[in-house]
Amino acid sequence: MTNKEVVLKFYDEVFNNWDLSNLDEMMDDDYIQHNPNAETGKEGFKKFAEKFLAMKPHMDIYHIVCEDDLVVVFFKCTLENGMVNKVFDMYRLRDGKLCEHWDSVEHDIGDIKPVHDNGLF
Repeated sequence: MTNKEVVLKFYDEVFNNWDLSNLDEMMDDDYIQHNPNAETGKEGFKKFAEKFLAMKPHMDIYHIVCEDDLVVVFFKCTLENGMVNKVFDMYRLRDGKLCEHWDSVEHDIGDIKPVHDNGLF
């Protein structure tokens, strides 16, 4: 399985099907987390995911780019309550498993009038 395929499987199973049962196949135990709201390590991700998945997220991937051991995903995250976020995630993989993560999240602008008509996506 390519690094890109591993990340796509991760999004499909974990984020869109709210299922952590195959996480051991996709993530290193020593997963390094750069998101300040999630603890580092696979157990830290599980702790974060339990709360996040309770919000019933759905990820619509717009772009996925892979170069060497890095995979970048640009997607729309829609929560059950209707909240929308624009997200860039970057993963480093080692031996076919996620081993490091960075992200940037932009929340729906709501009532704020943007300075352009391009939208979030």
